Amino acid sequence: MPFLTTQFKVTLFPVPMQPCQPPKPLQPGDRLNVITPSGALREVDAFHRGIEIWQSRGYEVRLSPGWDDRWGYLAGPDQQRRQQLLSALQDPECRGILCARGGWGGARLLEDWAWTIPEPKWLIGFSDITSLLIGLSKEGISGVHGPLLTTLATEPDWSVQRLFDWVEHHKLAPLQGQGWVPGTATGVLLPVNLTVATHLLGTPLQPDFHNVILAIEDVTEAPYRIDRMLTQWRLAGLFQQIRGIAIGRFSQCEPPPSIPSFSVTEVLRDRLSDLGIPVVADLSFGHDGVNAALPVGIPVQLDGDSGILEIC
Repeated sequence: MPFLTTQFKVTLFPVPMQPCQPPKPLQPGDRLNVITPSGALREVDAFHRGIEIWQSRGYEVRLSPGWDDRWGYLAGPDQQRRQQLLSALQDPECRGILCARGGWGGARLLEDWAWTIPEPKWLIGFSDITSLLIGLSKEGISGVHGPLLTTLATEPDWSVQRLFDWVEHHKLAPLQGQGWVPGTATGVLLPVNLTVATHLLGTPLQPDFHNVILAIEDVTEAPYRIDRMLTQWRLAGLFQQIRGIAIGRFSQCEPPPSIPSFSVTEVLRDRLSDLGIPVVADLSFGHDGVNAALPVGIPVQLDGDSGILEIC
């Protein structure tokens, strides 16, 4: 009976997602550790160009042992990749963690995992890194949903500068999109890859979505798959908790030309426009284009009338 009582209380009194604390600002001369927590590195030239950008800003970049290993589609066995993350978190000289690329494998590191963080550190990445960013946010630490080392060199100058502005504790300019559903909402920003976040639902990694402005993006998912995922969120009642939705880029999500289908834009409008919360689309983040840095767990305002996402 006490067990049932405890569950009942959790259901009645959910704890809204609280703002996360950004780590101390980075400054030139700081050391940053590179980890490969997900897929095996393929874009070697782009990877080194990304490192050069950080070095050109005066940062020391150190590669973790095994950064170029390969185990099937993963960048080495789970224990090796898990050790890269743990070593970076516990290294007193390391001030931030740069993720090499996405792919798949981040969530595998969080099985039988306990965060050991002597001092908060920056964690930067997106796509499959969603699982690590969410895990870190549950410890009250803000990471950055932003360019990976393999994508940083393709960013325009303003996007690169935006990333450095945030980690060095400067203000960020608002992002301009297109308002789909009017209204204004404030809440805690949770930027995610939709596929990765959907596969965390029903696990201990699922955040409490009360008080959240959800920012979503994805790549190479057919419209019916986007529909299926969003329908799962609807059936789980999660959109009843969320205060607003910011939509980034859904790239390479076109249906095959020979198969009858909705477009991905039609799916997003159909599944998200009747929720009674502000929705802003066409924001500059995600795959295959500008991926503006978004801080995780930071208070923001979403304006569905003007189409603006702004840090509070």
